[in-house]
Amino acid sequence: MRHLRVALLALAVVVLGGSLGYWALGASPLDSVYDTVAVITTVGFRETTTLTSTEKVFAICLILAGVGTALYSLGVVIEVLLEGQLAAIFGRRRMERRIAGMNGHVIVCGWGRVGRVVADQLTARGMDFVVVDVDAERVSGLSFPWIVGDATDDAVLREAGIARARSLVAVMSNDAANLYVTLSGRSLNPALFIIGRARVVDSEEKILRAGADRVINPQAIGGARIAALLSQPHVSEFLDVVTHDAGLEFRLEEVRLPQGSPLAGTTLGDSHIRARTGALVLALRRPDGSFATNPPPETVITADQVLIAIGTQVQLDQLTELVRA
Repeated sequence: MRHLRVALLALAVVVLGGSLGYWALGASPLDSVYDTVAVITTVGFRETTTLTSTEKVFAICLILAGVGTALYSLGVVIEVLLEGQLAAIFGRRRMERRIAGMNGHVIVCGWGRVGRVVADQLTARGMDFVVVDVDAERVSGLSFPWIVGDATDDAVLREAGIARARSLVAVMSNDAANLYVTLSGRSLNPALFIIGRARVVDSEEKILRAGADRVINPQAIGGARIAALLSQPHVSEFLDVVTHDAGLEFRLEEVRLPQGSPLAGTTLGDSHIRARTGALVLALRRPDGSFATNPPPETVITADQVLIAIGTQVQLDQLTELVRA
């Protein structure tokens, strides 16, 4: 694309320069353009006026500069068409329009091993997201929206629609870059939910101070996962299945109680959630972030609490409808 722009610009400069030259030598504006185009395209039509010695020298210079430029421009245009770059350009335009139409999406900064897993899980959950990575070869050909650029650049984040996004995931390989992206994301969208990756334990607190809501250390999580499999393999595998296996009938889900929910102010026992939906409430998360695990029937449900429940997709959908009715 850059070569095409350079070629067309050079051709335009030659045409403009040739036209101005003929016009300065006394030709009319239309004749000036006509003679210039005839010379650089080697069409060979006779000039509109008899040339003086000065005009002949100018025409020789124009031929030497213009013919080469025209041939180079033609070669670049053919290369673009033959290599499918034109299709890629239009495809990129469609992708930009698709990103511009997104709202409440997730921005994934970094297309490495962790970024790929995040994208797979978001795809399985039907969530819209945009991938940002500095390496064009790594992201070209992806089926979902992507942007080639440095995620630490505010302009790139704006192109990804950060003002309309719901979440940002900074999972680049460098902790300093993740910290900078977190800081930029928080300043560009204060309401953004930000998850940062930390490779070093000392970086976790710094990324949190930069504005991240959560910080994930893949090495620490991997170690804890191994220890859990060694000590409680069945519990660990069950949790993995209900949270990650899309083919399982039962799954865990979170449902937030909105303001004005008919369940607000009632107890778990009086709401008859299990009888009305079939879903089982395992825990409640209060607005202050604390959890009430295995809540008793007399627990009062309030607005802005989050119900963590298990059930089939149909049962969980019925629970969602119940709290919003």
